[in-house]
Amino acid sequence: MPDIVEALIDGGKATAGPPLGPALGPKGVKINEVIAAINEKTKAFAGMKVPVKIIIDEKKNFEIKVGTPPVSALIKGELGLASGSSNCRTTKVGNLTVEQAKKIAAMKQFDLLGATVKARVLEVAGNCVCVGVTLDGKDPKVFQADVKKGMYDAQLV
Repeated sequence: MPDIVEALIDGGKATAGPPLGPALGPKGVKINEVIAAINEKTKAFAGMKVPVKIIIDEKKNFEIKVGTPPVSALIKGELGLASGSSNCRTTKVGNLTVEQAKKIAAMKQFDLLGATVKARVLEVAGNCVCVGVTLDGKDPKVFQADVKKGMYDAQLV
């Protein structure tokens, strides 16, 4: 039965310190090799938190599976934001276009519950509420209502 270590790391910046070092040390793998492999696989997600799973077999060989960052991190990355709004009800920190929302929905398609592009974009819009980002120049809840009314059907195919 393989050992599995899961952690949330900064893309391309994993270190032998916590959380990985202490978790990998007792497993008997070469920590520096694991860290180098993780950094190589996650460098495209620089500036974002990325879930990684390290699977270690009996012979101390390892396999790394990289998840996609949370939707909120993808929204912030798409807009170049360091953080979301400190008060998402009153302070908006950016605006996501419909195309950007579709791009994020496509990146997360296997993690989101929606079966259609339209449903997945609605989930992305829900995350925009928490980050303090408008969508297509509108409050995300207004955008969601407009999508449900069919106003974006041509774009969300």
